[in-house]
Amino acid sequence: MKKIYFLSTCDTCKRIINELTLPEDFQLQDIKSETITKSQIEEMRQLTDSYESLFSKRARLYKELDLKNKSLTEDDYKNHILEHYTFLKRPVIIVDDNIFIGNSKKVVESAKNAIHE
Repeated sequence: MKKIYFLSTCDTCKRIINELTLPEDFQLQDIKSETITKSQIEEMRQLTDSYESLFSKRARLYKELDLKNKSLTEDDYKNHILEHYTFLKRPVIIVDDNIFIGNSKKVVESAKNAIHE
């Protein structure tokens, strides 16, 4: 599978997608207009070590709901991501059996290398 979960209103996501120079066989899913399904989040989880690694602690709702002062379980992380797209750390780039989560330079560079191998 070659897929990117991103937010079309996010300038960082748009910049990264442009920077990656994607082949035509990549699927793009705007998580705001096409909600993440339970099976999609479970597929992502199989490629990483936890739901927490897919969870964005920078989301405005994270602060508004005061989640940092709560003990969240793996199910909590999963359910929050399914409830609201803003909780998915983005972009999430999947290249075959590899997953790249977030927008750090190191992650983006690793994704670029995997895409263009």
